[in-house]
Amino acid sequence: MQDTWSIGELAARAGLSVKTVRYYSDVGLLPLAGRSQGGHRRYLPEALEQLRFIRHLRALNLPIESIIKVADGELPLDDLLAEQLSDTRTRLGELRWREAVLRALDDCPGAKRLRRLRLLARVHSLPQAAADISRAWGHIVPASVPRRLTEAITAQSIPEPPSAPTPETVLAYAELHALVTEPQFLLYWAAPYVDDKASLYAELLDASEQATPIVAAGLPPQRCSALSTFASACARGRGTEDTPAYRASIAAEFRTTVPVFRKYWQHLSVVTASSEPTLGASHSWLVEALITESLTAADGD
Repeated sequence: MQDTWSIGELAARAGLSVKTVRYYSDVGLLPLAGRSQGGHRRYLPEALEQLRFIRHLRALNLPIESIIKVADGELPLDDLLAEQLSDTRTRLGELRWREAVLRALDDCPGAKRLRRLRLLARVHSLPQAAADISRAWGHIVPASVPRRLTEAITAQSIPEPPSAPTPETVLAYAELHALVTEPQFLLYWAAPYVDDKASLYAELLDASEQATPIVAAGLPPQRCSALSTFASACARGRGTEDTPAYRASIAAEFRTTVPVFRKYWQHLSVVTASSEPTLGASHSWLVEALITESLTAADGD
């Protein structure tokens, strides 16, 4: 029985070409026993087991550079497999997103398709789109608002990208991405006319929490105790009294902005697939209740 094998013998036993075995040998993956008197490579039987191991890893399309590191002891096999699993999941996520985007564009009327194409092109890189939305909310919420309140707001305002995207959810996510750049959206949440923004935001969150059960019940915007909390907070924020005239004035302001941020919460509910109203949705409901109250009072006059 031979103690060593020639490269041809090793290749035959492994079911590989001599060229492939030579390549693995050249990059240092195979233990070389030495050379024959004629200068030909000779391999120990262990080289066959190493070749089989390499073939198994290559069958998984693992990069040869990583296999070399595993063979050299630089990279544990467990780490390599974990790394490749993570990369594969990332690629699958990208493919699922791309499929949903293409489905959203498929069989869509010309003018509508063109708008969707422009909208979806802005979120072609999902990590970048997610970073854009997070960064926008970082600017939207005033810096003077305490961290606890900021986290309460952003926790419900910044969704994770859809993990199982559909045409509907990718479109909704793209709409969110577009809305955070709307000047009206940015200006409203920045509360530029308010000095004590921290107190205002705390009171607005309190009003939204009060309104949430009413919103969850599906009732239309209407007068309630939460609306009084909301209107009083807005008045104090601007250093004035909560009067019918004041409510009418801010209702007129809100009438141009509420459609923008109402859309945001509607798209958010599609992305998160949640039927529960967010604090933002409750906030929009209160704004609409204020507008409804103002219009009703005007009709009464």
